[in-house]
Amino acid sequence: MSSGCALLLEILFAFLFPPLGVCLRYGCCTVEFFICLLLTLLGFLPGIIYALYAIVLVNPDRDYYRDGYHTLA
Repeated sequence: MSSGCALLLEILFAFLFPPLGVCLRYGCCTVEFFICLLLTLLGFLPGIIYALYAIVLVNPDRDYYRDGYHTLA
């Protein structure tokens, strides 16, 4: 979980250059970053909307593979 100041800077960067805000949150070689980069290239407003969605609503600390449905053992 990030601090309030880091979250504020990520949201600020999401308004100025959306992929940068997502990169600060998730890293530069993630699916979220490439989706945001593609949406920003297609149109600036969809990039901002997705960046805000990815930063505020999606939890990067959640482990999707430990929910029980993907366990093989």
